[in-house]
Amino acid sequence: MNWRNPAVLAVAAIALLVILASTLAVVPETRQAVIVRFGEPISIVNRYRPGENFGTSGAGLIARLPFVDQIVWVDKRVMDIEMDRQQVLSTDQLRLNVDAYARFRIIDPLRTYITAGNERRVADQLRPILGSALRNELGKVPFARLLSPERGQIMDNIQAGLNRVARQYGAEIVDVRIKRADLPEGTPLDSAFERMRSAREQEALTIDAQGRKQAQIIRAEADAEAARTYAASFGKDADFYEFYRAMQSYRQTFGANGQTPEAATNIILSPGNAYLREFNGRGR
Repeated sequence: MNWRNPAVLAVAAIALLVILASTLAVVPETRQAVIVRFGEPISIVNRYRPGENFGTSGAGLIARLPFVDQIVWVDKRVMDIEMDRQQVLSTDQLRLNVDAYARFRIIDPLRTYITAGNERRVADQLRPILGSALRNELGKVPFARLLSPERGQIMDNIQAGLNRVARQYGAEIVDVRIKRADLPEGTPLDSAFERMRSAREQEALTIDAQGRKQAQIIRAEADAEAARTYAASFGKDADFYEFYRAMQSYRQTFGANGQTPEAATNIILSPGNAYLREFNGRGR
């Protein structure tokens, strides 16, 4: 073979490049590599490890047997499972349209390869299980709990149940969340709004009644305290007490208690009338 022939050199160079491409591969930080030889997995490169810092993993250039070893890539990042809208019946017989999603990552690429093949098939396997777990958990609680802090506990229960299944596929559920939980349009929604409005109106009436009751108690206690103060004061000077009560009576009788002149009443009394004794020194 004439190695000086340009055609031969070109063919040799191409053959060398093909062999190198089949031998060397670059494993990125975001992927795990399962090396498969004749259909059997023999090693894993850049496997996920909890708490591992970026740049310190096993990513980089690797070598394999050309034309014999195959690389199956498995994503190392956190991925989403989008669930189709589900209709759930709560314990208070309300039908809810629920949109939810879960987030997961592959922690055992070997098990993933054996059971599902890749992360996309794992997501396809977990999606209906997520819908089933969601219906089961939400069917145990009333609609009001979905709007309260107890919603977090419901999500934790769904995540724990889904995680048990995900482990069978070499995955770990990172989070489960409800995006929306709405009542269907029409009569159920209108009825729910009416019940909520009635409940809030009843609550407002209760608060108002309690406020009025408390105000009456405070007013009565203040009047009693004022009466005790007046009694203690007037008891020290009986003449002053009589004078004070007479002045109060004059104010009410002669229309001087904030009334207009037109509304006042005219009263004619003799100068020696006993009622006017305070103006005459009480007859002394």
